[in-house]
Amino acid sequence: MTRQVTPSQLRADVYRLVDEVLETGIPLQINRHGRRLLLVADEPVGDRLSRIHTDPDLIVGDPEDLVHMDWSGEWSGGADLDL
Repeated sequence: MTRQVTPSQLRADVYRLVDEVLETGIPLQINRHGRRLLLVADEPVGDRLSRIHTDPDLIVGDPEDLVHMDWSGEWSGGADLDL
């Protein structure tokens, strides 16, 4: 499946069209005077979920558990703040 555009359409939306090729992996064919140019991403594109990076500091669980945790070992009462 390839999307086809004219040079005028490419000029009008070049950034959006290039981003679309990079995001979807679907090549873009530019037709001019009976000849074709093909714009193709150099790497295969995975699905959007595969590009999500995990966050090691992410807490998974019930937010209410955070409210009821004992934070006294982490809290200095604001004595170390420079005001």
